[in-house]
Amino acid sequence: MSLPLLDIRGLAVTIPTRDGEQAAVSNVDFTIDRGEVVGLVGESGSGKSLSMLAVMGLLPRHLHVSGSIRFDGVEICGAPERQMRSLRGRRIAMVFQDPMTALNPVKTIGAQISEMIRLHNPKLGRAEVKERALALLESVAIPAPERRFDQYPHEFSGGMRQRVVIAIAIANDPELLIADEPTTALDVTIQAQIMEIFARLRAERGMAVVLITHDLGLVAGLADRMSVLYAGRVAERGPVGPVFTAPRHPYTAGLLAAVPSIDDVAERLYAIPGTPPSLGARPPGCAFAPRCDFAVPLCRMSEPALLRFGSAVVACHRAEELSLGDLPRKEA
Repeated sequence: MSLPLLDIRGLAVTIPTRDGEQAAVSNVDFTIDRGEVVGLVGESGSGKSLSMLAVMGLLPRHLHVSGSIRFDGVEICGAPERQMRSLRGRRIAMVFQDPMTALNPVKTIGAQISEMIRLHNPKLGRAEVKERALALLESVAIPAPERRFDQYPHEFSGGMRQRVVIAIAIANDPELLIADEPTTALDVTIQAQIMEIFARLRAERGMAVVLITHDLGLVAGLADRMSVLYAGRVAERGPVGPVFTAPRHPYTAGLLAAVPSIDDVAERLYAIPGTPPSLGARPPGCAFAPRCDFAVPLCRMSEPALLRFGSAVVACHRAEELSLGDLPRKEA
């Protein structure tokens, strides 16, 4: 069997506070194969972006990263900056959440795409760089790329800026693309166009994609597997189909129950009760227990280990007895 393209084992990210170091991410395992799409889902603060920024080597220096991050069989956790720079943008790329802040407002779109190409291909001439940049704009469905090449980010719509950010990310045909909330604040039509671009790039270039999102609909439509994170830990992980149809972790079931449905005639949408724990106030035992309708005393005393159930792994003391198609809904 071939090695995974990305293999994360026991990843932990700790943040120094007045009360000592606090774990924002703890014991996260994650793999992605070549050409595969994996969704990372969970509420804000669950550790999705933090985990992937650790992979990119882009976390601030005062954060401590430990565990193992192997890319194409090579350990990169704690790798020197020079080594990471040779990977970033060339073999691993990231589409950041807000395209307006990801783009330089005083540089033209063409200059920013060309800069990424030249950075990893210093021997290319100016004409070759421009030709490749125009081809990239065309590949992400930017109309009239010759005219758009000399325009600035403020002259583009939100959806077009997001496509430009994708063009910059794929400029050097990376093997792994990390997309952090790539459809945030876009209308559903533009969301569909962005997802179509990802699907096409995957098919044409064989890229693996990590899709960080709150939108379970995107995961259902594009991803092969998914990992559900809660309070910096993996709650459930497995192929998209089985996880969607028969979730075993109450948190996963709650996320799925909160997705609006055209067949749903309820007056109020379901919402998971309570809020995620803050960094310094993680409860003992299972972090989800205070919000869980199925918690028993053991859940509040002992942190559950990840156990395999068929094709999925679940961190829940009651996973063996729970197969939750829908979480029972309560009045808000």
